[in-house]
Order: sequence, then structure tokens, then C-alpha cells
Amino acid sequence: MPEGPSIVILKEQATPFLGRRIERVSGNTTIDKERLLGQRIEALRSWGKHFLVEMDVDFSLRVHFMLFGSYRINEQKSWATPRLSLGFDGGSEFNLYSCSVRFIDVPLDLLYDWKADVMSEAWDPKLALSRLRAHPDTLACDALLDQDVFAGVGNIIKNEVLFRIRVHPLSKVGDLPAAKLRELVNEARQYSFDFYEWKKQFVLKKHWLAHTRRTCVRCQIPLQKAHLGVTHRRSFWCGNCQVHY
Repeated sequence: MPEGPSIVILKEQATPFLGRRIERVSGNTTIDKERLLGQRIEALRSWGKHFLVEMDVDFSLRVHFMLFGSYRINEQKSWATPRLSLGFDGGSEFNLYSCSVRFIDVPLDLLYDWKADVMSEAWDPKLALSRLRAHPDTLACDALLDQDVFAGVGNIIKNEVLFRIRVHPLSKVGDLPAAKLRELVNEARQYSFDFYEWKKQFVLKKHWLAHTRRTCVRCQIPLQKAHLGVTHRRSFWCGNCQVHY
């Protein structure tokens, strides 16, 4: 599943479509895709794992890539039918695969809390801290995946953040020292921007210290792996240097 930084990269890659009118639509989506014909793309935005395309009329297209979604700009997959394909003048096209697409008929600023998006200029760490403290029994591994607190954080970022700050994934939020909780919040944003830079350079996996790794780079012992928390996502951690608070 693409995480927030990957959606920001998509937003940047799609900027050539800004201000252009959609001349062709196709795909196996069940939404009323013909509604997009003739519409001009007014803005491209992202919130967490949502890619948002604002039209010059009062609606937007929301794209969520789920677990296996992908996209192609000015090319197609020969082995797959797009969920939605948008065509523009000159033959350029934007193809979306294996994703969820739907229309949003209210202004995005009324629907989305930009202060919760870890990649947004509006990100508010104090708000994140407040929301975490309101649920002290939440496990750290679940808290980082809560999109109302850390919109854009996914499983990779979760594992890497907890390893960086040396916190066991089964630690409860309310048991973390105040300084460690602040560190968790700050690192969630910092690692997201590191992720963004490494992803653009095609070196992201080279920088993973815990996610899918077998050995702790600090302790030189095997990392542990399990599906943890209510989210039941894969966690990788070191039983020696990551403290279970």
C-alpha cells in the first residue's frame, strides 16, 4: 500500500496535467466516469494515502491505492485494464490500476483535517500528542497507523519509527514517558520526509533498518516478527534494544 510520501511524489509527477481538460475517459470503474469528460483539473492535493484531483467545478476525484494499486503516466500496462484512464490532448494519459476511485461533492477543506497529515505544511504535532494522550491504552504499533493522528503513515514508516526511537511495538501510548511520546510524534514526520527523499532517489529499501530485516543493526541479533495489535499488520522489532514500556 503506498504511504503518504509516495502520494506526494505522485502529486508532483502529475503536475503536467494541471489546468488541462479531460478529453477521454475509460476503465472498469463503476463510478459515473463520463462525468469527468470536459472537466479541467484545477488542483492536485494529497491527504495521507489519498490522492485528490480537484475539478474546476464543485467536485473532486479521490483515489486510494489500497494494497495493490498503481499508476502510469503516459504509458499503459499491457497486462491490466485501468480502473480509470484519463486522456488529454496530444495523446497524454493518466492511468490508475487496482485502486478505489470515487467522487467527493463537498469542498475538500470541509472534509479533510490537513493538520493530521504528516507531510502537510499544516501538520500540528501538538494536535497529534493530544489525540494520542486521549487513548492511553492504544498500542504504539496501532497508534502510528491511526490515520486520524498520523495521516500518511503506513507499515513501513511504523516499523522504522519504532526502531529509530527504540520503542517496542506492544508498548502502550499511556506508558511512554512524555519525552518518548514527543519523540514518536516528531520521528513520524521526520521519517516520512526521509522516506520521500529516498523514494525519489530509488534507494528507499537500502535504508530500511527494521522493516523486513532479519538482524538488528545495533545488537547483531535476530529481529522478531509478528502480526500485532488490532491492525494486525506485520511488525519487525528487536527484543533487546526496543523497550517494552
